[in-house]
Amino acid sequence: MYERERDRILVTGWFSFLHGEATAGDVLALARVERVLRDAGLAYDVVWSPGFRADGTHFADVDPAAYSRLVFVCGPVHGTQVEELHRRFAHCVRIAVGVSVVDPHSPAVTGFHRVLARDAAGSGPGLDLAARAPALPPVPVVGVVLTHGQHEYGGRRRHEEVAAALTGWLAGRDCARLELETRLDAHDWRLCGTPAQLEAVLSRLDLVVTDRLHGLVLALRAGVPVLAADPVEGGAKVTAQARACGWPALVPAERLTGAAAEGLLGRWWDWCLTDGRAEAARIGAGFRADPDAVPDAAGESVPDAADGLVAALRAASEAGAGR
Repeated sequence: MYERERDRILVTGWFSFLHGEATAGDVLALARVERVLRDAGLAYDVVWSPGFRADGTHFADVDPAAYSRLVFVCGPVHGTQVEELHRRFAHCVRIAVGVSVVDPHSPAVTGFHRVLARDAAGSGPGLDLAARAPALPPVPVVGVVLTHGQHEYGGRRRHEEVAAALTGWLAGRDCARLELETRLDAHDWRLCGTPAQLEAVLSRLDLVVTDRLHGLVLALRAGVPVLAADPVEGGAKVTAQARACGWPALVPAERLTGAAAEGLLGRWWDWCLTDGRAEAARIGAGFRADPDAVPDAAGESVPDAADGLVAALRAASEAGAGR
């Protein structure tokens, strides 16, 4: 076990630089290196960009004299930021691991005592470090469907405040967030072109967070639980539709401010990911049920306004004929 302070290793990468970039691949590569160091009983510290992890160790906090070795993980080895590492930690043994070597004659490359390349001219490619990173815990996949329009509600609109409250709160949840749009566009690759395409996405989610009526309805249609917020003060069509669907996880705009908002959202979040799953599946089955199906068909058909359309058309025609 390396216990003396001067034997500590400083682990860095592009995730360490203030103007660098923390990618999922880089951070997983770091996790692979950390496991190797821990298994070998080597003491180390990781440097993080303050823009990515404000509570981590930053270069401004580091005393170079406290370290005898530096390890640079993943990414391309080039540029002034890497060259600065060589100057600041000139007394350290410096090793780059799992990196791309674009120009082997660059000072950023030649400054290392050893380069364990992922890919470099003249050598076969090696497996990226992220591939063998430790297994990750599962996290819920959450679709986020928001609207910033609906100006017909005038002074009752709270759309900006509601969106800010929801997204600000979501940023602190351990989940994979996927921004979605109910608007269809056959020419924009970023948007779905058909309802079937959107439903294919929704059906693969664990949860939908929305302030849109159709965000609520389409998620439930897919059997996915919904944490809904009504962006109109006093409640409007989102509230009405949640009641029509029999869906309880609804937060009024007025309750998304103040200290109690986080607790309320958290309770509905937990419910949606537990009991809400079965309830959403039940409601969705009711939407899809065939009113003429045999009795053992799943769910019971839910009525809507179209059920009365033919009678209304006939009545209107008869009334018109009698004029």
